[in-house]
This record gives sequence, structure tokens and C-alpha cells, in this order.
Amino acid sequence: MAVTMRDVALHAGVSPKTVSNVMNGYPYIREATRLKVLASIDALGYQMNLSARNLKSGRTGIIGLAVPELSLPYFAELADAVIDAAEEHGLTVMIEQTGADRQRELAALARPRGHLVDGLLFSPLGLGHDDAEHLRVSTPMVLLGERIFHGPVDHVMIDNVTGTRAAVQHLIELGRRRIAVIGTHPGEVVGTAVIRYDAAASAMTEAGLEPLPQLAVPAGPWHRANGAMAMENLLATGEKFDAVLGLNDTLALGAIRVLTKQGIRIPDDVAVVGFDDIDEARYSTPTLTTVDPGRAQIATTAVELLVDRMNGDDSDHREIVAPYELHRRESTLG
Repeated sequence: MAVTMRDVALHAGVSPKTVSNVMNGYPYIREATRLKVLASIDALGYQMNLSARNLKSGRTGIIGLAVPELSLPYFAELADAVIDAAEEHGLTVMIEQTGADRQRELAALARPRGHLVDGLLFSPLGLGHDDAEHLRVSTPMVLLGERIFHGPVDHVMIDNVTGTRAAVQHLIELGRRRIAVIGTHPGEVVGTAVIRYDAAASAMTEAGLEPLPQLAVPAGPWHRANGAMAMENLLATGEKFDAVLGLNDTLALGAIRVLTKQGIRIPDDVAVVGFDDIDEARYSTPTLTTVDPGRAQIATTAVELLVDRMNGDDSDHREIVAPYELHRRESTLG
């Protein structure tokens, strides 16, 4: 007798509705509950009740998107863009949050998912280059992000280097000479933080400026609160600076909050630039100058590559860098 959704619910100790929500990628499911349901699905070998078309093709019509966390606006807006791009191909997106945890990312790769999704878009933060071989899974996959390069799967990435350099060059053209960078990850060998910081330092050096280590301010997860804390820490040192590069927009927005509270005028006293062009950047006070990494194109390109692989494309793996654009707004131009 075929396994039903009710069987999965009983096995997992949840309601059938919860199973349905997990299967359909509903984002507001507790991580422990979602993992328990997926484990029961795998244990029982449950197959979704697909349409006749999907039964004939052997496909679910669903692709997966594994991201660190939807509480970070970049990933939330990326998920929205992926959903739009997938709809153009008649596909539904099932979202999985990994919490930027290496073990959870490995579990997401190792979990049998052939009966759940036809392909996977995977954006890791916990894995590194030494984990590239873990990407060799049976499910078609496209890699996102800056943790693993030259791996065994297609990769769509942000132009972190030239995008960051453009942001710093903009500050220098405005006459700023002591540029603080918030959001660094000391000791990081590979990842977005070190790539963006090195690009910023290179742009300063080429302009005849010395990247000052005392103006490189660490911050943990790139949330607003950590951007605010980083700015508080910098101000407490008494170091002089006339510009701030937040390694992402949420850090920059947190820094703006603290600067404004301290009576420091933006951009008169300190100009501020971010990276990601999240929606909030257009509506903050002041509006935030930021690098648009081409999020919509990243989503469209990644979905198209994934669809090609799902359709049997076995050509060489591709690495595609999305074009960026610097949006100049009030936080640097007044």
C-alpha cells in the first residue's frame, strides 16, 4: 500500500498540514520540525501525489533553494527573485534554511531528495573549498555564493571585487581619505568578507591611501545590530574617519543608526556605502548608496542553468559572474 501524507504525519508526530507546509516550502516552519518531517519522508519513501504530467515525466515540478537564513534581507530578496524566475518555467520552489552551519549544509547535500525536488540551488556559508567534493550529488545543482570556487557544479556569483572597488573609488572621488570598513572576519581565508575587504584595501592602495588596520572593524553575522555594535566600537576608539564601507547593507544601516544618534552628519561628516542594494536601502534615512549585485539576474541565470541540467545538459560546468551597478544615494551625495 502506498505511503500517504497522513502516514508521514503520524511517523513524524505532526499534523498532515505541517507535512504539506514542509513539502511546499512554507518558510515559517521550525527548523527542528522541518528536519523531522523530511526524515520521516525519507524513512517511509513517501512520494508526492503529482499531476498526471509530472507522473509521466517522473518529475515533481519543484526545485530546492538552500540558503543560510531568510532573516538576512539579501537572502529573503534572493528567494523572492528565485521564486519569480522559477515560475517562468512552471516550477515551484521549496526553501530550506541551513543557518550557515557546516553540518546542516552537509546534511542538506547528503539527504536523499530525488523524490522531493528536481534540482537544487545551494548557497552555503559554513562550507569551504575543501568541501567541494560534497557537491557531487545525484540531484542537479547550481551553486551560489563565495564559499567554494571551481567546484564540480555550475556556479553563479556576485562580482564582489569590482563592485567593492567601485564603492571605494566613489568615496575617494568624493575626497574621503580615512575609510573605515565594518564587517570584517579576521582569520577568514575564503568568503565574502575577506573578498570584499581585500578589494577595498586594494582600491585604497591604488589611490595612494593606506588601508588602516584600526579602521577595519570586525562584526559577526551581518545583521543591523552587529553593524551598530561595530560602529559603537569604532567610535569608542577615538579614531578619525570620514567614510564607512559596510560589507553589506544591513551593517551599513546599523552604522547609520549609531552615527545619527551621536549627532554625526551623513554624508557631511561621514559618507556611508553598503553592498547588496536591499529594498530598505531605498527608504532608509538617509537613503543608502550601495552596490547592486544583480540579484534578479543571479536568480534568473541560476534557475536557467538548473533547468538545463534537469533537462539532461551534460556540458562542462560554467562559472558566471553577474554584473553589478553602484547606486549613488543620499548617504554619500547628500
